[in-house]
Amino acid sequence: MPDRPLSVPARLCLLGWDAARPGSADAAGLRRLVRAGALAELARSGLLVDQDGVAVPAGPDDACGDAVLDGLLELVRESVPRRWRGWVRPYARVTFDAVREQLVADGFLRAERRRVLGVFPSVDHVVARPGVARSLREEVRDVLDGALPVAEVPERDAAVAALAGAAGLRTLGGGRTDPDRERRLDALTVRAGTGAPAVRRALRELRAAVAAEPERPGVPAGG
Repeated sequence: MPDRPLSVPARLCLLGWDAARPGSADAAGLRRLVRAGALAELARSGLLVDQDGVAVPAGPDDACGDAVLDGLLELVRESVPRRWRGWVRPYARVTFDAVREQLVADGFLRAERRRVLGVFPSVDHVVARPGVARSLREEVRDVLDGALPVAEVPERDAAVAALAGAAGLRTLGGGRTDPDRERRLDALTVRAGTGAPAVRRALRELRAAVAAEPERPGVPAGG
């Protein structure tokens, strides 16, 4: 397992991998959640900045060395400017597939080849380290529902929990819409953007986008 911490999109991808529901990992809502996580990571790193609600690359040649994030940054750089939530849907599968392959390369997922109807080749991806996935879910549940003060939550963990909670991932027990959960998500959003108002604005818009795109298995793979 790599020593570096998992990125926000990688954590969200692994959180959404439900071994009890194999088709859920290909749901359009999960793909868009992973894309939102990548946008949040770029905002946190300062590579994407907020200009009147529009996601704008900070520099013409900036990069972070992460193939997933650099690929998304290049897409934003070469495209018509959009608001943050406008980037959650377009080509989300590209980002999702790249994050999934990173997780395979790092040993968190395993690709298993099979044949459908004994003829057509296919690949299933399964969790290779269920203990890690289980611990991650427990950590995020503690951040969302535990007694830990928001001020003590690491900023990256706050970003993951804010987006995962807004998306209502089934692996975290589904969505809640009560006022206490909304206040907690708001507080986590502020915590994730500590000292960076632009990150908070981006996360609020990304939260709204993933809440509007719930995790739904069986959705056509256009997004």
